[in-house]
Amino acid sequence: MADTPIAVTGCTGRLGGRIARRLAAQGVSQRLIVRDAKRAPSLPGAEVHVATYRNRDALARALEGVRTALFVSAKEAPTRLEEHFAFIETAAAVGVETLVYTSFYGAAPNATFTFARDHWATEQRLREQRFSSVMLRDNLYLDFLPMMAGEDGVLRGPAEHGRVAAVAQDDIADVATAVLLNPREHRGRTYSLTGPESLTLDEVAAVLSRKLGRPIRYRAESIEEAYRSRARYGAEQWQVDAWVSTYTAIAAGELADVTTDVERVAGHAPMSLETLPLT
Repeated sequence: MADTPIAVTGCTGRLGGRIARRLAAQGVSQRLIVRDAKRAPSLPGAEVHVATYRNRDALARALEGVRTALFVSAKEAPTRLEEHFAFIETAAAVGVETLVYTSFYGAAPNATFTFARDHWATEQRLREQRFSSVMLRDNLYLDFLPMMAGEDGVLRGPAEHGRVAAVAQDDIADVATAVLLNPREHRGRTYSLTGPESLTLDEVAAVLSRKLGRPIRYRAESIEEAYRSRARYGAEQWQVDAWVSTYTAIAAGELADVTTDVERVAGHAPMSLETLPLT
């Protein structure tokens, strides 16, 4: 058990909330850093601190005396890197020793998935600071795959016949919890977190059809078709680019490789799409 509180960001979200609940179950003292105190989970041993990544004064107070912090990546936005850099600089200034960062699988400056480039830039800034860091490079969320199908039961995008080794959020949470409980053992490590198999979207559709009891199919789009089919949402260009590049990253083979990092760190095999509970 940690002798100082573990700071947890993103606890109002699906992944950060899972991690916070796991830490609470272990009896760990936490500081939950949130934008809105009303949305913070009520957990034993947890204090709630209101701060944004760019509110350096409030963030510094929330992190004061903390040795280890979970750094959940900020909401996707054009200002995301500014927020990340502000958080990192504040954490370094108040003496945080280890940051556990939720990055993305295959983060690189030339990654096909546009947001993976932001994650790479964040990792680089983390490495420039004096504290240790642990990178959790999560593949596409397994939990997200059922939501990729439209109301018509069609999963459409320019993924061609590429494969994705998607990982369950529960498995990511188990890894993150293990790291946060024993940060010294993991400092400086980068873990690429995947599920146990790599599936084409045709195979994803077949599994979902069986599990949901209704027909789901995959239709490969051209890149031009993908932009046209998403134009109806009225999203900004950077957001549409990200949506489309999720699929083109699959087509490019950048999300295909399976690793054993979940089992190595969490101590159990990761869930597959077949075994993932669907609600």
